[in-house]
Amino acid sequence: MKLRWLIFSLIASLHAEPVSWRIDPLHSSAQFSVKHLMISTVRGQFGGVKGSVLYDPKNAAATTVEATIDCSTVNTGEPKRDADLKTAEFFDVKRYPVMKFKSKRVETAAPGNLKLTGDLTINAVTREVVLDLEGPSPQIRDAQGRDKIGVSGVTKISRKEFGITYNPILETGGVTVSDEVSIILEIELIKN
Repeated sequence: MKLRWLIFSLIASLHAEPVSWRIDPLHSSAQFSVKHLMISTVRGQFGGVKGSVLYDPKNAAATTVEATIDCSTVNTGEPKRDADLKTAEFFDVKRYPVMKFKSKRVETAAPGNLKLTGDLTINAVTREVVLDLEGPSPQIRDAQGRDKIGVSGVTKISRKEFGITYNPILETGGVTVSDEVSIILEIELIKN
């Protein structure tokens, strides 16, 4: 009886351990879109996504995420606009070179979907955000023999809540840039 209980406990502990992963910055990005003049959508992205994830596929609640995004990598395809986005009116890259995210809780939303709640810090302002995640994908092994999984995430934030308030009023009464920012994350993880 004791031997059976010991074997059962050992098997259960093997399956209960979260697995450690790191974000692959070469194959991960944080994309965003905002309305410009309320008539068109401007899209951009950040590279330099780094971080670590502890993930237990048997227990999503045990998952933890810590990540940073290098704000100097902002790219909208227009160098002048990118330079403006690095100024104190937007991301203030000189004072705050990275955005930070730290998870608080993870819940299963549906099969293959998670809800990740955590603190996002932009320009030294921290607000709670909720990311809707698709994945993680099935684990694969790449050509270098590394185990990998992927996850996609979406959310919307108010840039004003993070202190990014630049927004000249137009003669017609509209605004230059929408407050709402849509965010899409494409993350590839490498098993440690």
